[in-house]
Amino acid sequence: MLLIYTHKITPRFTYIMKHLFGKILGIEVTLTTKVEDFIKHSEAKITYSKQPLQNEFFIRSNDLLYQQGISDLEINISDWDGTPCFFATGERSNIPFDVFAASFYLISRYEEYLPHVKDAHGRYPVKESLAYKYKFLEKPVVDIWMYKLLAALLEQFPDLEHKRQTYKYTSVIDVTTSHCYAHRGLLRSAGGLLLDLVTLKFKRVFQRVSVWFNPKKDPYNNFDHLISLHKKNNVKSMFFFQFADYSTFDKNVSTSNNKFRYLIKSVADYSVVSLAASYNSFSNIEILKEEKRKLGAVVNRPIKYVRFRYNRVEIPTTYKELVDADFSEDFTMGYTHCIGFRAGTCSPFSFYDIHLESQQPIKIHPFAVHNYALGSLKNEKQISIKLDSVYQELKKVNGKLITIFSNELLGKKQRINWMRVYENVIKKYNV
Repeated sequence: MLLIYTHKITPRFTYIMKHLFGKILGIEVTLTTKVEDFIKHSEAKITYSKQPLQNEFFIRSNDLLYQQGISDLEINISDWDGTPCFFATGERSNIPFDVFAASFYLISRYEEYLPHVKDAHGRYPVKESLAYKYKFLEKPVVDIWMYKLLAALLEQFPDLEHKRQTYKYTSVIDVTTSHCYAHRGLLRSAGGLLLDLVTLKFKRVFQRVSVWFNPKKDPYNNFDHLISLHKKNNVKSMFFFQFADYSTFDKNVSTSNNKFRYLIKSVADYSVVSLAASYNSFSNIEILKEEKRKLGAVVNRPIKYVRFRYNRVEIPTTYKELVDADFSEDFTMGYTHCIGFRAGTCSPFSFYDIHLESQQPIKIHPFAVHNYALGSLKNEKQISIKLDSVYQELKKVNGKLITIFSNELLGKKQRINWMRVYENVIKKYNV
């Protein structure tokens, strides 16, 4: 058991200590403000304050974990044996940075509370983030910092009990468009055919007509193949289906279509089925609740997991609404067009609401790779090199790798064979 002394225990302090030690390092931790209890403790212990009490393991604290609300903090990035870090501690500290405050800054998404200009879809721009600006987006720095701290603790307390995480891979399949041509209704199909003819897309015309006579030929209908791949490679998979009314950004098959409903039920027999929340539900909790209810009725089980269309997250509003809608876990934390770790970590974490200064009952699963982030790479070799780099970083900290591929992209024939890319991903990284 590890005892941590501090001069003041706050909700932020409790939240981050329980997460970093309990969830990442597997160390039982107790917090105290009583000097006498700390001095009597004969096992591993840390002082986290402005001054050490004796000659114990000491980390000089930044003020962040003792504050409330949002301040415009001064962040100076420095190097810690090859890993960027911030909130330097000075010479007397046993480690050169306050990793607790730095971790809280990233995991709470503190910077997303600060004023910023959102993109066209109301998202926090990746280029505004500290990780992007200082080129550590592709490193799970929080997890790396904690393993550096663990190594330092074990030098002083070799008997400190800890339980290392095990590396895990989860494949998320985004199904915002289950079929390209099939099951789309007479008016939408006729309109699509007319548009293809007017724009001289004769290949699509041929493909569209072929699918009308044999829906199994629909290029997006690759679900049987995906399920077979997952079973063969023993992959943990999740399918997030959009189950929404038609709109400008939401153009899936009608939720009343029996073939679509049967597809969802059949996938749910082999994998976890969850909600890909629609574009319109992002700003309307009643729509969100209704989509959740309807999808739950199709699979005959509660829907606990969610991710939003276009990876839209507004901190902290989105997570307040997910809690109100009775979701327990979210898979939206990441960037669509950049590989990496939006919250600086590859470990799941509970959301901390800075406005309320309290931990919220929803777990966030940060993803590292969205298939659209790979589109800027020239070929499959470059994709493999990039993904290998992320994989190696995760293996060092026994982290969690979550990739997001859409059945839509996997069904397209482009300069890159995306299905082959995906097959290589689940074979290489599910180990």
